[in-house]
Amino acid sequence: MIVSAHLDTVFPPVSTCRLGKKRSASSPGIGDNSIGVAALFGILWSLRERDVMLTHDVWFVANVGEEGLGDLRGMRGVVERFGADVIGYLVLEGLALGHVYHKAIGVKRYRIMAKTAGGHSWSDYGQPSAVHELASLVTQLTAFRLPRDPRTTMNVGTISGGTGINVLAAEAKCELDLRSEDPKSLTKLVHQVEDLLINASREGVKITAEVIGERPAGEISVNHQFVQLAVDCTHEQGLEAILTAGSTDANIPLSENIPAVVMGITTGGGAHTVNEFIDVKPIELGMNGVVRFVERVGGGEK
Repeated sequence: MIVSAHLDTVFPPVSTCRLGKKRSASSPGIGDNSIGVAALFGILWSLRERDVMLTHDVWFVANVGEEGLGDLRGMRGVVERFGADVIGYLVLEGLALGHVYHKAIGVKRYRIMAKTAGGHSWSDYGQPSAVHELASLVTQLTAFRLPRDPRTTMNVGTISGGTGINVLAAEAKCELDLRSEDPKSLTKLVHQVEDLLINASREGVKITAEVIGERPAGEISVNHQFVQLAVDCTHEQGLEAILTAGSTDANIPLSENIPAVVMGITTGGGAHTVNEFIDVKPIELGMNGVVRFVERVGGGEK
């Protein structure tokens, strides 16, 4: 089986970690996903310390490309390397203690560009500005009514353009993120967005878009032995197991019908902020749970 954790964060490399008064530790990226990477070593050390004999091989894999525009390239490479000839995947996410991810949320991402001739804000007033055109387009996009069930979301995460306050912008761009629990709902939203983009250009205004990321959806049943084992190992630690969906490294194996679940190591908060923190005390529970999963999976100890 494969045990994996992504080692990239949304931050550049950092080397400081602050210990809190309430048994917490904080540092950018510490929960997502430094503690997950550390858990790879923790599982190995625990198995060796107790001289556990497994009925299966285990590969411990740290990968990149889970965050930002990485498009899960690390996990794509891992799945390509091992193919379908595996028991399955256990994916570690640092801040997901008590959660068992068995559904992969589909994601599609675009970079949208608006181009105009530009000009002077006074003397050329009335001519199109790329910033204004893009802002209008974003307003139209975010006016789409999205279903709550299945949950479907849209986000413009970045926007930039222009060269000065008194300049009609010649270029502007934004990055758009679309997600849904249901592949059909995502496909419907993609068609709506692309229809709008195709018809957005007009005289003096050129709108273009490129796909910059695509995370395929997938899932395994809540009755699958991987899910049931993850739930059992969580319950053994006195924790409630919350079955959920997410966009993680597990998207890739799940989309190829390879069993995969995500389990967490501890609790915390402030993910993707400079104040990100983890709670130290629950780490023992999280580690016990994932170690038990590795021991028991694939027809090993019951």
